[in-house]
Amino acid sequence: MSSSARKRTRSESRASSSSNEITATSPSTSKPSVVMAPSPTCLAPTMSRRMLMSNVQAAPLSYEDLACQERDSIDYSVKISQEMAETGTSPRRVRVYADGIYDLFHQGHARQLLQAKNVFPKCEVYLLVGCCNDELTHSHKGKTVMDDGERYEALRHCRYVDEVVVDAPWTLDNEFLDLHKIDFVAHDDAPYTIGSSDDDVYDFVKKRGMFVATQRTEGVSTSDIVARIVRDYDTYVRRNLARGYSRQELNVSFLKGQKYKLQNKVDSIRSDVHDKINKWEEQSKEMIGSFLHMFTTPSIEEIWNSGKERIARAISPSPSREGSPVPDQEGEPREKQMRLS
Repeated sequence: MSSSARKRTRSESRASSSSNEITATSPSTSKPSVVMAPSPTCLAPTMSRRMLMSNVQAAPLSYEDLACQERDSIDYSVKISQEMAETGTSPRRVRVYADGIYDLFHQGHARQLLQAKNVFPKCEVYLLVGCCNDELTHSHKGKTVMDDGERYEALRHCRYVDEVVVDAPWTLDNEFLDLHKIDFVAHDDAPYTIGSSDDDVYDFVKKRGMFVATQRTEGVSTSDIVARIVRDYDTYVRRNLARGYSRQELNVSFLKGQKYKLQNKVDSIRSDVHDKINKWEEQSKEMIGSFLHMFTTPSIEEIWNSGKERIARAISPSPSREGSPVPDQEGEPREKQMRLS
């Protein structure tokens, strides 16, 4: 009982001081409802929701002047409840926070941010996107393809993003929420744990009624993209060598580099020969057509125009298949004649 009361007191101290009422008749409080972000498939463009879906400038980073001015203009003492955000009665912009690594930024990332941006359609949502730096990411998740500067830059050019929070923490706490004046946190609803711990890092946000559940895009992830590249490794190495990259830049040994160059040369010769054969065939057909037009009667020319493929096969007949029946003088296949005899 005392533990439950302490949890309610901690939640009350950070909730709205003017409109929240705590029910004292029940010894346990009900779990706050989780707001479900709309599915990307339900967010088809409509005229009623249409706005200018582009911007003339990139989203600011959290330390830049534009982001600081926006943050300073927010009166965070006015707490935004789920009811206010859903009914459109919020007195200010609703600040929604989403975070991740966003390596090789792809459509799955963009669809997550689209959901977070549209979670409260009756309010103006200001979307903050947190991105962890290289040191923190490599220590927890491993090496990334893009460095943190590239990942920040990719995020700030996504049209759903209003601000990029650099050096985002791996786990959230109340100090971080207060610093950036965050009203709601958007993430997929699956529990997110660290190491051997079973504690969901978003549990305290869910208990405060500040959690917004987004949906993951099945079938696409950064790991899937990396797996595709590794699977077709030889193809991409050969492509980049053909485009002027050195084997040292691709971390390829001398022998493998020579092997790939030889393969590229063979493919180039094969392509050139194929193109020349096609060109010769076209020229020969034009030459035959011109000859027939100059030295034959119109009826023969009509036969040529109506059956170019037949004449071309007559000029260069394809070899007959082995074992095909050979007609004799009477027109019957030899195999049939043998059976009759």
